[in-house]
Amino acid sequence: MRFVLGRGVFPVACVCLLSAVLGASAQTQTPAQRPSGQQLHDAAGDVATNPGPIDTSLSPKLTRPDVRKAMKKVADWSLVNMQPNFTQDWTYAPLYTGLLDASKTLSDKRYHDAVLAAAEKFNWQLLSGRYDHADDEAIGQAYEELYEENKDPMRIAAVRDNFVLVMARKDDKNKDLWWWCDALYMAPPSLAKLAQLTGDHLYLDFMNHEWGLTQGHLYDYDEHLFFRDATFFHKTEKNGKPLFWSRGNGWVLAGLARVLTVMPKNDPARAGYEATFKYMANRIAGLQPADGLWRMGLLDPDAYPLGEVSGTAFFTYAMAWGVNNHLLPEEKFRPVIEKAWGGMLQHVYADGRLGAIQPVGAAPGDLQPGSTWAYGVGGFLQAGAEIDRGFGHAKGK
Repeated sequence: MRFVLGRGVFPVACVCLLSAVLGASAQTQTPAQRPSGQQLHDAAGDVATNPGPIDTSLSPKLTRPDVRKAMKKVADWSLVNMQPNFTQDWTYAPLYTGLLDASKTLSDKRYHDAVLAAAEKFNWQLLSGRYDHADDEAIGQAYEELYEENKDPMRIAAVRDNFVLVMARKDDKNKDLWWWCDALYMAPPSLAKLAQLTGDHLYLDFMNHEWGLTQGHLYDYDEHLFFRDATFFHKTEKNGKPLFWSRGNGWVLAGLARVLTVMPKNDPARAGYEATFKYMANRIAGLQPADGLWRMGLLDPDAYPLGEVSGTAFFTYAMAWGVNNHLLPEEKFRPVIEKAWGGMLQHVYADGRLGAIQPVGAAPGDLQPGSTWAYGVGGFLQAGAEIDRGFGHAKGK
């Protein structure tokens, strides 16, 4: 095992910016566990002790009708059970982008309109109090997508102003802003999208600098996996191998896909992101258990009896994106994606609940079959949409 402190792989740019005013927003909501059958209130998820039977009518085939049936089942459940509790918290951010994806894939405006209504309710603001915390910037990805359909400047004003403040901060520029790997999903895609929307490369310069710091500190260049944060450098699994958290690496791989989606093809830094994406995807594919679901700890699957859906969902989304965009070979990754999608369907209940999603955390922990959380549902919908998008798997009649 080898980790490298201070080893960046992306160019560092000098960033000179104007100051701006950060808008106010609502207070952070705290997720909580709730018993089966009780509606979620101000929570991103719950643990159902009796979630009912698995929906055996869903087919694992990667044909468009089958993929869309599963997506609709899960998306509809989320509207009934999660929409009343939508907040600006990071836990919901992947669900918002997942619902926007589902709206396009399923040609159903209800999912889009639910996200739009939430953004309008939030007055297009981020959470207040932590202007430089990536978690609170994650919702910006949904705002930016909605801005593309209606170029009202208000839709991205708070996102833009917040990042201007972050980039103008006066602390040590060589100290990690994104010191935990999850942050690479939360903030960089929004920065990359801002660069595309505004034509201002300074957002990409800043992203490249900060990503380089985080990768240089947390990426194991031998394992091709990310430690969750610096406290994990010497943590091990029961089998003595390093502890690499599945969802943490899922956040990173999906974050890479989302950044590369909008980064210019000729950008000098792009090759570094693509290389990391390929190394990680190949490493993670080789660690997939027989049932298709990655365990919470990647290098000791025998220590975890239940496969985990949120990490699997983000891996599946990213790998499908990689095949669609010719970064990953279909002949190798199609079986991986098929097994992962089929494995996740084994945790879709008859009412549409998606289970086996690890609760909010920063490391492997307790996992129950009936556990559902918004970010895992969002990852599932993103994965389904990317499969459906047409990389050769979803072309069935």
